Amino acid sequence: MDSLELRQKFLKFFEGRDHKVVPSSSLIPDDPSVLLTTAGMQQFKKYYTGEADPFKDFGTKNTTSVQKSFRTSDIDEVGDESHDTFFEMLGNFSFGGYFKKEAITFAYDFITKDLGLSISFVTIFEGSDIVPKDEESRSIWQSLGVTDIREQGMSDVFWGPTGSAGPCGPTTEIYCKNANSQDVEIWNIVFNQFFFPGSRSELEAGNSGKILQPLQTPGVDTGMGLERLAMIVQNKRNIFETDLFAPFLELLPAGIDIRHKRIIIDHLRASTFLLADGVRPSNKEAGYVLRRLLRRTFVYEHIYQVLGHVFDAIIHDIVHEYGEHYTELLKENEPIRREIQKERERFGHTLERGIKELQQTQGDITAQGAFKIYETFGLPFEIIKELSSDRAKDLTREAFDEEFKKHQELSRAGQEKKFGGHGLLLDTGELKAADEKELQIVTRLHTATHLLNAALHKVLGDNVAQNGSDITAERTRFDFNFPRKLTPEEIKQIQDLVNYAVEQDFPVKTELLPVEEAKENGALFMERSKYPDPVKVYTVGNEQDVFSKELCGGPHVTHTGEIGKFKITKEESSSAGIRRIRAVVE
Repeated sequence: MDSLELRQKFLKFFEGRDHKVVPSSSLIPDDPSVLLTTAGMQQFKKYYTGEADPFKDFGTKNTTSVQKSFRTSDIDEVGDESHDTFFEMLGNFSFGGYFKKEAITFAYDFITKDLGLSISFVTIFEGSDIVPKDEESRSIWQSLGVTDIREQGMSDVFWGPTGSAGPCGPTTEIYCKNANSQDVEIWNIVFNQFFFPGSRSELEAGNSGKILQPLQTPGVDTGMGLERLAMIVQNKRNIFETDLFAPFLELLPAGIDIRHKRIIIDHLRASTFLLADGVRPSNKEAGYVLRRLLRRTFVYEHIYQVLGHVFDAIIHDIVHEYGEHYTELLKENEPIRREIQKERERFGHTLERGIKELQQTQGDITAQGAFKIYETFGLPFEIIKELSSDRAKDLTREAFDEEFKKHQELSRAGQEKKFGGHGLLLDTGELKAADEKELQIVTRLHTATHLLNAALHKVLGDNVAQNGSDITAERTRFDFNFPRKLTPEEIKQIQDLVNYAVEQDFPVKTELLPVEEAKENGALFMERSKYPDPVKVYTVGNEQDVFSKELCGGPHVTHTGEIGKFKITKEESSSAGIRRIRAVVE
């Protein structure tokens, strides 16, 4: 059974059991506290917390998805038989629709009946001083005929709370054997059962005096990695022997070390998906992750003298193999290839000199020395570590990242001094700018985003609601509640409306009003945001034509003609019921 059939079989199984199939959300999450999407449940958080109504959005309290996911913590480990960066998470979720009996039974039926696999053993929570042993899960597994049930502690099979307080609960895991007869955990079922008014460390200590409270509406959150499942179903020894990796590995020349082959394919696959979701190589946030991945592959391309068309062929096959399920890859095919080539050319100017410099460096490679080579030549940490061999035995990722952080702080201090203590970095959470030049760009984009919000209401109606925005010098990203994909005609109409407002060179005026008065006067606002009272209201237009009115506290242009040409570069799903528009100004 190949991976495409596995995805389809999983979704069909749960769709037939009152689950709404929800498309994967973007690898760029709505949650600003998270760099990249790491799990299937991220797009459903608001349904667990009660902020949103699943029945209203999905017609049921249960959903299922195959979620694109990325974990940066495993980058340094890629190359062995199990670690990867990008992966797909099969999941089923319930927000008060069902609980332990149904969730465990679903998993058992899918694994043993639909896939015909044998379960080696399962785990349950052993209990602690303040959390009871999960005897209910044990009883359910036994009723299904599973007898090897192993108890584990809180660090292994208990989820949350992730902050100072929050939902938490026991988990149960399913293990199956791979072709090496090794037991592999393939599915983790989380039971969101309790609320704890403290941190995880307090929960584990058990002596804080804080009481575990049952949740009024318990939930189910499950995750099963497609790569691991494919390994078991296809009877392979590791994930790289499955059809998710093997066909691409075969495209690389025979003389490349197997570990380096795995790194190349993992990183090219991950980079392709990041690029398809709008990430571009840079030295910050997700762009920095993408640059690390691509440049590591380019180093191996250089060392092994791999012809340029080989990587191009691999990218082509990744796009077309995965594009049947993730159509955004096919739509972004040309931009993906173009951005990879641009980064190869940027890096190519200094790559050879960087490797030569590294080889000529005397003595042990310190974190300071490694960062200097990175800063000067762009060699990624992973390559510096690998090519330096024993000379870098004491070099750690943590020490390197600390040097990176010091450099950023020094740069920030220098910029603050240069711009009088206030021009370095605008970071309101929504707007980010590194210097005065970037500040001018994000200011233009910020006003353009207001025009975009107004244009969306004019074209799609008042059921549109802003769900967040993120503006950098490269682009604006605007999320809004809307139940379906926009048509090409609607996208063009929205873009044309914004450019109409730009061409009219409308004045941008501000006034201070009581919050309620501003809302009564028709100013747009974001429901979940807290505004000061009184609040600034920005109006774009004149007495004859008010194009936009919105509550806001950020910087704006004085006239819309300063914005430049507005262009929508992408419209996509951000998460369930939320659309995302990316746009630039030229």
